Amino acid sequence: MEKIRQKNFSNGSVYALKTNDGYLIETTDTFLPECTKYCNYNIEGYGDRTERWMIGVSVMSGCPVGCKFCATGIMNQFRNLTEDEIIGQISFVLDCNPQYKFSEAKEHKVNYTRMGEPFLNIKNVRKSIELINYYYPEVHHYVSTIGIKDSDFSWIKENITLQISLHSLNEERRNNLIPFSNKMTIKELGQIRTKSNLKTTVNLTLVDYADFNIEKLKELFDPQYFFIKLSPINPNINNTMGGGVVNGRYY
Repeated sequence: MEKIRQKNFSNGSVYALKTNDGYLIETTDTFLPECTKYCNYNIEGYGDRTERWMIGVSVMSGCPVGCKFCATGIMNQFRNLTEDEIIGQISFVLDCNPQYKFSEAKEHKVNYTRMGEPFLNIKNVRKSIELINYYYPEVHHYVSTIGIKDSDFSWIKENITLQISLHSLNEERRNNLIPFSNKMTIKELGQIRTKSNLKTTVNLTLVDYADFNIEKLKELFDPQYFFIKLSPINPNINNTMGGGVVNGRYY
């Protein structure tokens, strides 16, 4: 896997990598203080890879989902990544940081949140998780999905946590932001139950204030089972939706 470019920030790096056959992928290396583990905010310039160390991997090069605020969907081509290519991104980040041990961080986490929809490459994602668990039995996996119709969530348990991409509480508006037809409805997403050690995260990358309504959120997503995360639009890429509502650095 070849590094094409790298962007550094106070709590890590974003890498553009190239597969052996020339497909582009994005990988992130992020660290934060342990105090942010249960808080939905970021503290820049604090912490190191001995506290919360998070590696974000792509599961595809490009993406067929086409979220309006994400430039990944306008790439000219896409394909699923193999098990070796997913795990290879972790190896790349670890090789860049030989002074740290991934397994010795107080929390070490793999986020399947970069390019691609994990449930459209579920076979290779699950194989990757099984192998990573073997080498790092205390690792936590964080799998992000738009909610593909007829997905099996029964394997989301223990050290694997689900994140669902919501982005709006209005069905028509969500269909516009996520123009992928074969996805679950908002009501169906609210019925998801897992056996994870952590609650399912509901991610809202807020483009407009109208996309958020706390009362409707609580009605559709029982706080007993769901955790709400508000995210900024990624400023590191070109997108068609502007800067969004949430101010802050993207991790």
